[in-house]
This record gives sequence, structure tokens and C-alpha cells, in this order.
Amino acid sequence: MLQYFAIQVKTRAEGKFIRLFKAMHPEVPFSLYFPQRRIDIRRRGAIRETTAAVFPGYVFVEVETESEEEIRTHQWAFRRTDGFFRFLKSNQNICPLENRDLELVLHFIKKVGPVAGRSRVYFNENSRIVVVDGPLMGLEGKIIKVDKRKGRAKIKLDLYDDSFSIDLAFEVIGSLDHR
Repeated sequence: MLQYFAIQVKTRAEGKFIRLFKAMHPEVPFSLYFPQRRIDIRRRGAIRETTAAVFPGYVFVEVETESEEEIRTHQWAFRRTDGFFRFLKSNQNICPLENRDLELVLHFIKKVGPVAGRSRVYFNENSRIVVVDGPLMGLEGKIIKVDKRKGRAKIKLDLYDDSFSIDLAFEVIGSLDHR
């Protein structure tokens, strides 16, 4: 049975934490994930494609186990790695992801892949966004703002008791009457 745990690490150093952890502790049998998203940023008139974290400051640990004790036996390996802040819910109460939190994380780890690209969308007769495929598929209820000009949808993500919003890129493939 696979279980997933969340670790809070230094923001914008998630990839560095994973590389450092694997180099320092090659004996630890866990897979570490750091979902990312690709988005275009306009700076000084030039558009650059940038990669950023989907969950800034979080790394996810996949543990194949029947008990939660396995993560506890290796917790000091994580804690000794530079950039580590804490396990979620806390270092004393290490809990696997469950329910909505687990579904959300698995959406980006398993369905989308390591880097979320552009979603393909169209707008219906009421100017509401309709997702055809891509990372936004299944997250339509979490969209809080759409910027057609920039090709971005702002979505609200909840993880444990924390709530934050991120932008995901999309490309418009037409409107409903053109399909």
C-alpha cells in the first residue's frame, strides 16, 4: 500500500533538498516528488517560459508500507538534510495525506506528471472556461480567476490547513460554437 507524506522545506529550494537528500541518504527507499508548473512570464517586454513549484515549500514522500512506522524510522535522515523545516502535521504527529489532500497531490504527481504544462480550454456561450485536457482538468471548481490575455487561470489549492493560490497556463482552442 502506498502512502504519501508532506515535508515542508525551504521555498524555492525543493529540488536542491531532494538532490541533497538522495546524495546524503542513498539507503532510504522512498520516492520524493516536487510537482512543478510551466508558465510564461513577461519581463521588460520579453516573454520567458519559467518553471515554478505547484506547492511552494513542499516535498512529497511516497512510502510503500503497511505501517506508518517506516517513515518514523527514517525521519532523522530528513531532519538532518539542509533546508528541512518540518513534517506535516508536525514533527511529533507525522500523518499521511488523506482524502482531498491526497487526491490533490496525486493529481499533480500521477495524472499530470513532474511538470504541469498548458491546459487546452475553450470558453462557452456564457464566457465560462471549459477544460478539454491538461493540468486544469478536474480542477475546474478550484478556479477563482481567469486572465484570457495572459492565458492563465488562478486556482485555489488547500493542503492540510494551508490555503494558497497559483497560476496555471492554458491555451484557448476556440469557443463552443466553433467546435
